[in-house]
Formats: sequence, structure tokens, C-alpha cells
Amino acid sequence: MPVVYALLFFLWVGLVWVEFVFVVPFAVPVALVVATGAGIGRFFLVTWRTLTATGLEGPSAVPRPAADAADPAYPQYLLDQVWRDVRTLTRRTIPWCLAEARRAVTTLTARMLRLPQGLAVFPIWLALCAGILLAALPLAVAALAFAVVTVAVAGAGLVAWSVCVLVLGTVERLWAAYRRILLACPHPGCYERLALPAYACPNCHARHRHLVPNRLGAFRHVCRCGARLPTTILLGRFRLSAYCPHCGRPLPARIGRARVEPLPFVGGPAAGKTTLMFLAVRALRAGTDAAGGRAEFVEARDARGYADALAELGAGGRLAKTGPELPAAMMLDVTLPAGHRILYLFDPAGELHTGATRVERLRYLDHGEALLFVIDPFALPELRPALSREERLLVEATATSEEDPADTLQRLLADLRSRDDQGRHRRIAVVVTKADVLRRTSIGRGVEEDARGWLEGVGLGNTIRTLERTAGQVRYLASGLDTPPAALADLFGWAAGLPLDGRERTPADSPRREPDPPRREPDSPRREPDSPRREANFPGGEADSARREADSPGREIDDRAGAEGRVPWRAPGRPERLVPLGYQLGRGVLLTALVVLGPAALLLLGLTGYTRFR
Repeated sequence: MPVVYALLFFLWVGLVWVEFVFVVPFAVPVALVVATGAGIGRFFLVTWRTLTATGLEGPSAVPRPAADAADPAYPQYLLDQVWRDVRTLTRRTIPWCLAEARRAVTTLTARMLRLPQGLAVFPIWLALCAGILLAALPLAVAALAFAVVTVAVAGAGLVAWSVCVLVLGTVERLWAAYRRILLACPHPGCYERLALPAYACPNCHARHRHLVPNRLGAFRHVCRCGARLPTTILLGRFRLSAYCPHCGRPLPARIGRARVEPLPFVGGPAAGKTTLMFLAVRALRAGTDAAGGRAEFVEARDARGYADALAELGAGGRLAKTGPELPAAMMLDVTLPAGHRILYLFDPAGELHTGATRVERLRYLDHGEALLFVIDPFALPELRPALSREERLLVEATATSEEDPADTLQRLLADLRSRDDQGRHRRIAVVVTKADVLRRTSIGRGVEEDARGWLEGVGLGNTIRTLERTAGQVRYLASGLDTPPAALADLFGWAAGLPLDGRERTPADSPRREPDPPRREPDSPRREPDSPRREANFPGGEADSARREADSPGREIDDRAGAEGRVPWRAPGRPERLVPLGYQLGRGVLLTALVVLGPAALLLLGLTGYTRFR
């Protein structure tokens, strides 16, 4: 019996020796290759499922932006989601590899080490287990290679994205500086100067407060609803509906593309500011048509008010007194071959200029570089005593102001001096109103030929010299109901910086002082109406034309197709249940890089390690 045991022992030793010599050298690499291939195969399978998913709720979920966020848009893929995808690949690969290795070793142990067969196949079990465990080394190298590829792709993408953001932002800032773009709110109680409006998504109407090249995208931001929105004016951002970020009320179309030009009318109560404004708008619209452009009302409300005012003035009536509330701007979108402007015309009640605290509430005065100072000649203390009895009866038929224009100006200048530029305007237009009545008095002779000289002669010399020290340029005009529109259009266009002559105006285009009013057109002789409030120089059908324009569809501020053929932005994009197109493209690039460059990087690392340790 001992001989049998000895024979069996030697047979077992021989078998084990044969397995160690002939089987183990092959079993270890086979197990190593199979385990490594299984790990890499699992990685590519997870990568394919993760990076080809198109739904938000895929293997690597894409969080949808909150509806109440300041910018309800998806972040740029390489800044946020790519790292979520990488974490998903890691969490779905490494734990699986560990679990499968543990399961393989456990299964091999349970099946191969059962006695008595375990005594015979122990070397094979050991070789297979060693191959499985040794697979951790090439898998770690593979993980390093894939990590290098991922970081390289993300880094290159981030560099390209950063360059795009920098270039687009710089181009827009330079363009805005060259065009001298000013943004401001026209609504009463706000009047804030804006760095950037809030833009509404045309699909879901969510408002985006930072629609510029930034971490949410360079060329486009993707709204939570899937709409793709342009990030710069040059890319079409002006075609979106804009809102004031402070008060939330709508802003005119094309804001940001065309300069906002606030034009406040400053004067005492009943000085004729409202009448002058409508006459100036009428003249400006005619002037822009003659120059090959157009001037459109931004809001239907303004167009209706303009039509009603023309009808009232054409019938010889008086316009209603402006209410005491803070004024909302009448907005005109002006397009000319050589320039564009969005005009904010502010016509406040004269009472708002009769107290320092009231003037401080007119914050729109802080933004503009031009204003129109309206002087009622019959409010001058030196004028009324010089009128004859008949002239006083004539003046009494006209609504006049009780506020001394010099007092109004002093309060205005005191408020403007608190500005950073000390209230220095580029352009101030001084308009003497009610000239059609004034020239019928003896003291009013010569006012239309030399308005500045006439004002100096009636005691306003110090006032006009103060104005000329405050402004870069000052112009003067005597205006009445029968003033030729060409004269008003020239003055109003100059104050607004509009190139009605076909070229942009610059400060060098005219001297600092311009006492002479614009010349009358030869075919527009002065009219001498019997009653200055009955015969106004209005074409018969202009009020009807303005009313038809006001009542035409599509004139509201939110959906108006503005000047220059502005077409509202049509927001292309994927359905909101799908990931943004940029995410899909980014995932596609990453998948391609991992499939193509990953094995190449793995081979390179393997050759490097082999060369070093050979």
C-alpha cells in the first residue's frame, strides 16, 4: 500500500510539474488577454451607450436648466457635461471589472479546487487567477491612455472655445464702441442705462439675462426648451424680443444694433413742448423719406397719439395738457442709408421742471448727449410789459407759461452737473415756440432771422451763454405752427445725430455757436394766418395716413418686424426631451477620439514601457 501512495504521489508531482512547465505559461497570458479584453470591451460598450444617447435621461443624465434661473440655458458641453460623462464611464466600467474579476476567481475556485480534482488542476487555477489579477496592470495603462485622450480632446476643445468667446466678445465690444451704442430703458420709473437687455426665447419665452459669448456657449446658447439663441448682435441677437433687466418691460426692436438717442424736451408748463414734439416728428418723418430712409413708431400707442395730435392741430385745436406722471418715451426707429437711431422722445409735464427734487426724478437726462430747451417767449418777464393792448389780447388767446425759462434752465443745469461729465452735452437745441404769434407783435420782429440775437435782446444773454458753455454745440430756432418742416427736420435731425444729408454727423460739421436758424426752403414762403391756432401747415391726409399706420396689424413692441427688414428670430433646435445638438456633437467627437486615438495611445504607452524596462 505505501508503494501505491508513493506512485500516486510521484504521478501528482509529475502532473503538477507538467502543468507548471507546459500549461501555466500559456494559461497566464490567455487569462490576461481575456480579462484585459473583457475590461476594454466593457469600456467601449459603456462608452458607446453613453455617448450615443440622445435623450436627457440616458446613461449619463443631462440636467435640464431651472426655469427660474437667470439664464435658463445649458452650459457649454466641455465645461460641465463632459465630466459627468467621464464619471459615468468610470463608474460603469471599474466597478464592473472588479466585480467580474471577483466573480471569475470565486467561480474558478469553487469549480477547480474541489477535492480530489483540485490537487491536479491547482497550477491551472493559479495561472488563471494570476492572469486575471495581472490584467489590472494593462487595464490601468488603458485607463491612463483613455484619460489622456479625453483630457487632450477636452483641452483642445476648451482652447478653441475660449478663443471663439474672446474673439466674438471683443468684436462685439469694438463694434458697439465704433457705433457708439447706448442702451437705456424708456419706461417711467426706471430709465436705467443698460449693459445688456434680457432676451426672451421665441419658443418658451424664458428670459436670458446674459446672452453673450460665455460659459453657456460661444455662438449659441441653448435654451431649456431646446431653442438655439444667437449670442451677439452680429449673429442676429437683435432679432429677439428684448426686455429691461431692471423693470422687466419690453424694449424696442433692434436695440443694441442701433444707438438709443434720448431726446428730452425741457421747458416750463405750457411752453409748447408737446406741440413742438409732434411737429418735429412730422418733419423728421418727411426728412427721412426724402433721404431714402424711414422712421417708424415702435409702439402702436405712439402712432395713434401722433395721428390724433395731427388731426387736432390740423383742425385748429389745442393739444391736451401733459399729465403730471413721469413720461414714457415716444419711440421712433429711424433707418437711413448712412445711419440708424432709436429715438426716445421724452415730453414731461412742465411742472416736473419746476422743482429740484422733481428734476432729479427725470433720470433719462443722465444718458443722452442732446436735449431740446423749449422757451415760451411770453413767459419772459421783459416781454409782457412791452406788449400793446391789442398784442396782449392776441397773446391771451394763446396758452402761455408762467415759468421763467431762466429758472427752468438753472434747475436743469444744477442737476446735470452731478453727472460724471458735469452735464456737458454734445448738442443743445434752443427752440423759441409760438413764433407764429410772436412775430405779429412789435417786439417779436426779427426772431425768425436771428433767434439767438433776439433772446439776448430780451434779457436771456446770461442764460444762452451758460448753455453754450455747457454744450459742445448749440443751435437756435424760432418755431410755430407754420414753420416749414424742412427747418424743423434739419434742427431735429442735428440734435438726434441723424445724417439726413446722407452722411454721419460729427462735431466738426458745424461750429460751436450757430446763432442763425436753418434757412427756409425757397418754395415755402412765410404764411400769415388770420388766426395762429387755426391755420397750421398740415397736409390734409397725413393724420389719416398716420392713423392707418397705427391701426395696422403687427405694430406692437413684442412682435413688430422692425426697420431694416428685421425678421423675428426663428429658433432652430432639438426637442426639449433630447440633449442639445452641441452636446451630441461633443459626445461624437469624444467617442471618435476614444475609439481611434485610445488604442493608439495605449500602443504608444505599451511600447514606451517595453522599451524602458526591456
